[in-house]
Amino acid sequence: MNVAFKYLGRSHVEAAGARQTLSLAPNLLRDAVAFDAPLRRPLRFREAMSTLHDVVISDLKFRKKDKTAYQEWKKGEPERFEAARRAEYQSAAAAVLAKHKETLPADFEATHARLLKRYWGARQQYANYLLHHDYQLWRKLMPCDPVITVADDVVFFECFSADESSYGCLSVNRDDCFGACGGARLGTTNVDYSWDLYHHFQSLRTYRETRFQIDPAGFSVATHGAAELREEKIDLPNGWLRGFMQLQSAMALPATRVSLSREAVYSMLVWLKRHRARTSPRAMRFELLPDAPPRVVLEPWEVPIVSHGTRHAGPNVEPIRVWGARRLLVLARLLPLIERVDVYLLGTGLPSFWVAQMGEMRLTLGLSGWTANDWTRASALELIARPAVAMPDLIARVGNMVQHRKSVAFDEMARVVPDTPAAIAAALRHLAYAGQVIHDLDAGVYRWREIMPQAIGEAQMGPENAELVAARQLLERDRFGLTAQEPGPAGGWLLAGTLGGTEVELLMDADGRIKRGKCPCEHYRRYGLKNGPCRHMLALRWSRAAVQKS
Repeated sequence: MNVAFKYLGRSHVEAAGARQTLSLAPNLLRDAVAFDAPLRRPLRFREAMSTLHDVVISDLKFRKKDKTAYQEWKKGEPERFEAARRAEYQSAAAAVLAKHKETLPADFEATHARLLKRYWGARQQYANYLLHHDYQLWRKLMPCDPVITVADDVVFFECFSADESSYGCLSVNRDDCFGACGGARLGTTNVDYSWDLYHHFQSLRTYRETRFQIDPAGFSVATHGAAELREEKIDLPNGWLRGFMQLQSAMALPATRVSLSREAVYSMLVWLKRHRARTSPRAMRFELLPDAPPRVVLEPWEVPIVSHGTRHAGPNVEPIRVWGARRLLVLARLLPLIERVDVYLLGTGLPSFWVAQMGEMRLTLGLSGWTANDWTRASALELIARPAVAMPDLIARVGNMVQHRKSVAFDEMARVVPDTPAAIAAALRHLAYAGQVIHDLDAGVYRWREIMPQAIGEAQMGPENAELVAARQLLERDRFGLTAQEPGPAGGWLLAGTLGGTEVELLMDADGRIKRGKCPCEHYRRYGLKNGPCRHMLALRWSRAAVQKS
């Protein structure tokens, strides 16, 4: 998808005496967004924004190296090495014999240290130059400029990591973090971002008044003759867009909430920093008992971390294992600010969300099932959700309500909109897929946030999930035989059936979400439910829904 950007100048930090202004240049091709207010706690804001930057540049995905050239080089290396060694030996021997009676200069070690320092300084300078001037490298790290949304109660920033396995969202309360703001314009826009701006963040101090500004001046500047007006056009990867869609699907699913103390998170990060797992499994196992401190076991070392400062208020659940522990190291910089971390667990092998509570700020870190299984290609989370189809008029009605109120809770929407909760949830998921709605996990509300100036369609997001398409084809060709239907735990259902000789079993919870399953097909044997249920499980669930309606 080709996306155009237009900025007036660049985002920067401008210092004038005892005052400095953090000015962000918005995208002039989008609706005007403006915000100008003093920062009450600039150091806390600096640390939170720097952590968000660490999320953006993180890339832990394994990439197999091409060793063809190395193997060719290695074939003749023994002969070259022996020839070079023989020549060097003869040269060194001759030099030693020639200088046998000479003494080393008095400043030999000092000169060696000075030249060595000069050499490494030149290498570092060259590396920094590439970092700041290689535009293609920067676009690989950040396919799209960060998205900032100004709402009536919060200002929040969103980004994805380079490997598209980690999502970061920093929410800042306007009343607690900013002073009085006049002339604010609510909305969503991209802001110009660069490595220089990140380094400017580090200059924020408490002894200087700092103003946070989304500069709307560019919207009133004539496009002709503006010296600093620049345009950029990038080919935005489909994965970046699909990542936001998968994220909304995951955040809207029922989850088990666990609160961890700062000390427990610190213990986890210290162990992960000092140790690297050499064998599998490399998971974090959550063991939760009613009214007991949550217990996180780090595998494969089987090291237990107990959160003594918190209690699990929910019922007894079986152990939940999630992956991606090393991606939590981005939270290390925030430890002095964190009060607690609320973890939302969807299930074993599924994404997890870590919400760092920092008083006036919250950082939501979303982790996919594992680093290689990012939001965009493997995690077909929308398939696990309760099956429901929203009609176009319902989607429009729900979208108008969220857009008018800016933020609305699901319970309030269910009371106002005359339709079933399942259909309303399906409408919200559709709006999220189109990039128009975001689910604020901590606040429990849906917010109007247009990730692009226009709604995103299937043409930009790519083809539909293959298992979903195959499930529809199975039901059109063969009729699924529902052989068993028994009540399950907590109001769920245990289903069994056959389709074309394939015997399928699955367990649904009270919300219609597939929790477990059993199927002999290749998809289930390879992935289980980590990549979404297989076509046979989807067809079995739809068959039961059809029986209930008839």
